[in-house]
Amino acid sequence: MLLEAAVLIVVAGLFAVVSGVNDGGALLATGLKLPTVRPATGILALVVMVAVVPLVTHQVARTFVTRLASFQEPGGKIATTIAVIAALAVAAVLSAKGRPTSLTLAIVGGLTGAGLGWGLPVSPGWVALVLAFGLAAPAVGGLLAWVLIRVLVAVATARGLGGWHRAGFLLQTLAYAANDGQKMLAVFMIALGFPGAPIAYTSLVAALFALGTLYGLPKAGRTLSREIIVFRPTHGVAAELAAGVAVIGCAAVGMPVSMTQAVAGGLVGAGIAQGGGRVRWYAAVKIGTAWMLTLPASALLGGVGAFVVKGMTQG
Repeated sequence: MLLEAAVLIVVAGLFAVVSGVNDGGALLATGLKLPTVRPATGILALVVMVAVVPLVTHQVARTFVTRLASFQEPGGKIATTIAVIAALAVAAVLSAKGRPTSLTLAIVGGLTGAGLGWGLPVSPGWVALVLAFGLAAPAVGGLLAWVLIRVLVAVATARGLGGWHRAGFLLQTLAYAANDGQKMLAVFMIALGFPGAPIAYTSLVAALFALGTLYGLPKAGRTLSREIIVFRPTHGVAAELAAGVAVIGCAAVGMPVSMTQAVAGGLVGAGIAQGGGRVRWYAAVKIGTAWMLTLPASALLGGVGAFVVKGMTQG
């Protein structure tokens, strides 16, 4: 048991760092065309939110730990280790092929598949709900951004846009910390067996996330901010506000969704509102294809891995 926990703790730490590389830059990139929020200030705000918000609510982390499947059952730590490795492997392969994807989708798929492969109780109802909310979040983000960019164009001056940007960025960081940022905490919860969110562990998660963000910021988020649309500052602000609202709404009911997906949906919605020609549809389809592949690939890899490892260790 101690060895299982030790291995999972190491894997959880790696997962937090990779989440910083994958998510941190993407969250910052949409607003970097405006000087209102400097990168150092943005990283600090994001890291503080990741550390503090779970102290208030960690419903999304509980969904990962107990609602998708019962990972506190015997064998749960090994299954979780396999799930995280499967998620990281799928994300790495897609990224290497130029198809950046969502780690949240990957870990949902990995946990579901590994739970089934190990024979843990998996809740079909919760899995279906998470999938439904995951599909809805980028669509809602897109619809909200379609409306918001019209409002911003009508009421925000060039100087006033900075204030909207600050509000949007803070809302986005709050939403990330309340929602898919908690996937990192969830893995530590399973590894160490704590039911809540002690500040020592949320701070550890935030520190590891910060390391990844610092490493990945120079190149992360490039597809979202530069490739998916012909980008203007108003697009980024509208996407931040829209994604923040959509993701916080999902967090309120404990549903993990991807902030990067919601932001991408917001960018597309904002681009369409000012003419569909602004959207680079090839890049949008490329990202959408990666999302569609991520969850089933992670579930399959996690399920097969868990089944094989269980057979080897208990057969």
